[in-house]
Amino acid sequence: MRIALLSGEYPPLQGGVGDYTRELARTLTAQGHTLYVLTRFVNGSALVEQTDAGAVHRLVSRWDWQTRRRVEAFLRVHHPEVLNIQYQAAAYHLHPAINLLPKALARRLPVVVTFHDLRTPYLFPKAGVLRWKSIVFMAKSAAACITTNIEDYETLQAEGVERLHLIPIGSNITPAALSHFDPIAWRRAHGLPESAAVIGYFGFLNESKGGESLIRALAVLRARGVEAHLLHIGGQVGDSDPTNAAYAARLEQLAAALEVSPFIHRTGFLEPRAVSEAFAACDCVALPYRDGASFRRGTLMAALAHGCAIITTTPRVPLPELRHGEHALFVPPDSPTSLADAIQQVLQQPALCAALQQGARQLSARFQWDHIAEMTLRAYQQLVPTPNATR
Repeated sequence: MRIALLSGEYPPLQGGVGDYTRELARTLTAQGHTLYVLTRFVNGSALVEQTDAGAVHRLVSRWDWQTRRRVEAFLRVHHPEVLNIQYQAAAYHLHPAINLLPKALARRLPVVVTFHDLRTPYLFPKAGVLRWKSIVFMAKSAAACITTNIEDYETLQAEGVERLHLIPIGSNITPAALSHFDPIAWRRAHGLPESAAVIGYFGFLNESKGGESLIRALAVLRARGVEAHLLHIGGQVGDSDPTNAAYAARLEQLAAALEVSPFIHRTGFLEPRAVSEAFAACDCVALPYRDGASFRRGTLMAALAHGCAIITTTPRVPLPELRHGEHALFVPPDSPTSLADAIQQVLQQPALCAALQQGARQLSARFQWDHIAEMTLRAYQQLVPTPNATR
């Protein structure tokens, strides 16, 4: 099958949607399909590049009203059978042109939209409800929609969107084999005390991920006499959402005010193996999402895949597969004291920590890329006539 994936961001740009797109394209390519990745230009990268994820075409310098023309020019030359838009408003710089693309291309080929979240684009000042209506319009204009979590599935379903598929994401970081890894040596090399309790956090900083609660929880633990340090794994702000930088600055000010800045360590952007090493150096991982744990969170999927002892927030919508005390510990959102209590519980109970690590590894087996690619391919195949169907 000839498949085009359109993504607002793509490596070397940092961002979960771009990483997801690469992993999906890699897996489908390995299964024998012809993949094209359509994305934006990045200085230092070729306009067209052959990779293990197919051919990467960097079509635009920015996402704007010229996007449709650029995509149509590509379609006239390469003729994919389906176009799958990987949608996250921030990845397209909140520009609404992408929301109109499924309708504009409907006569040319089936357009599938994968909603990585339902954040609305910017239209114009005081657009209000029209911003949400642009999401619904996009979903209803698509030949089919994919959501990565039950919350978004139910939201679009309530809006009357049909042809919905629920397909989870996987970990964008494949765990590396670390048979001879020495966590004490790693800590020493990265300026962490050997005897410290190291709490990991993975992913960019933004309003929805609970960074403020995590820093306040660190202060609570320190006040209790726990030799706790926070390790921020990976880049802080990414390349797509400009609000992340402002939020990161606010968190730095909060850490200084609470006098915990010396106990916060940042690795910066890391290659995949280095991410695995950083996870292995942590005693636990805290992911206090303000909107609750969700399988749309690539950071959660990565922590599960690496077999971490995870403390996160209670899912907003029940997730039967993710169970408190078995796969993670749940705490209420925006509750630093509860978060500190749960972290301390994991640090002080080795048996609980080991059980959570084992539960995380077992649950992550449900979210392998081969399975995700197969479900995605079935969604495409429902829209593309087979040779027998046209006879």
